[in-house]
Amino acid sequence: MKLVTSLTGFFARHAGDAAAPVSSGAVSRLMRPLGRQRELDPALLWSAAALLLLGLVMVFSASIATAEGSRMFGHQPAYFLVRHSVFLAIGVIAGVVAFQIPMRAWQEMAPWLFIAGVVLLLIVLIPHVGRDVNGARRWLPLGVVNLQPSELMKLFAALYAADYTARKLPLMGSFQKGFAPMAAVILFVGFLLLKEPDFGAFVVITAIAFGVLFLGGINVRLFALLAIVATIGFVLLITFSEYRRQRILGFMDPWQDAYGKGYQLSHALIAFGRGEWFGVGLGGSIEKLFYLPEAHTDFLLAVIAEELGFVGVFTVVVLFAILIQRAFSIGKQAVTLERNYAALVAQGIGIWIGVQSFINMGVNMGLLPTKGLTLPLMSFGGSGILANCVAIAILLRIDWENRQIMRGGKA
Repeated sequence: MKLVTSLTGFFARHAGDAAAPVSSGAVSRLMRPLGRQRELDPALLWSAAALLLLGLVMVFSASIATAEGSRMFGHQPAYFLVRHSVFLAIGVIAGVVAFQIPMRAWQEMAPWLFIAGVVLLLIVLIPHVGRDVNGARRWLPLGVVNLQPSELMKLFAALYAADYTARKLPLMGSFQKGFAPMAAVILFVGFLLLKEPDFGAFVVITAIAFGVLFLGGINVRLFALLAIVATIGFVLLITFSEYRRQRILGFMDPWQDAYGKGYQLSHALIAFGRGEWFGVGLGGSIEKLFYLPEAHTDFLLAVIAEELGFVGVFTVVVLFAILIQRAFSIGKQAVTLERNYAALVAQGIGIWIGVQSFINMGVNMGLLPTKGLTLPLMSFGGSGILANCVAIAILLRIDWENRQIMRGGKA
């Protein structure tokens, strides 16, 4: 009861607050006729909804053979469809709740959410607590579902990096006071992720954190030095890890060992080749019939390419491009309204979705080495869908608060 009372009081204190006060000049520069203002950004809302719904259809199509042919899934063709639908419903509900929370409250919660994420990353590494799948310990079993802390950590990293940068704006030119503390925190998170191991999540979270620092005004020379050091670090991580080195070799020539280290990529490329312009038709994929591993998660785009062809893949790329463009546009609008934290959160979410979708698409097309990253908003996975839906809701909240301020009111 005390927890409920404290949470009620917390949200009540912030229910009427926008972010910091803004100047009348900032408002007037963005003011549009009140009759043309909408409550929500339609391009952002509908592009996200289209990706979620298309993902639901394609997860069912990509997983139906695996689910029907496995005793583990009860030989039920709709096993993954049902679970993904439940994840989607939970994600949408969580998004609706997240939309009600003002950005001022998100900023206050950001450090605590980040700490909670670090604790979850520590717990998942405890033997017999974290669940092992294919040699990786990334999941916490919660009865009928598994929680993947690294997916939530991407959202928490975007919120915390924005809060840190907004608070340290005058110090962003200083290595010791501005850059070093954040670098130390991200390196610690990276260490935990590499212990799982989850190299893909480490890359995405690093991109989010340092991308937000860069947009927040970090010294350009310092950022260039960081980019060089990070590149050297990633090369060393690959060089001294046998399985990462094998992935690079398999990526360079998948056909040399098409039944070994090049197996996933070679079958993904076959799927792209079979799809041609308009695909073989929804449900007609051959590669999903136990040839292409992880067809409903990491390689969902390959199934889209085979069944819907170039047109289907192009549609997915355009929808992601619209979503990312809107994220940065909302962030730019928040900057004009002098809402630094909200702006950095929007841009951090844009970086997250942009980097992860680019890596997943690059892996599916053979442009990047194979990496275990799902396609945001589309691939099967409860933790990922939950984090993505909350992120979209926060973007919509930032846009809604911007619109309220431009109307001359409070967010």
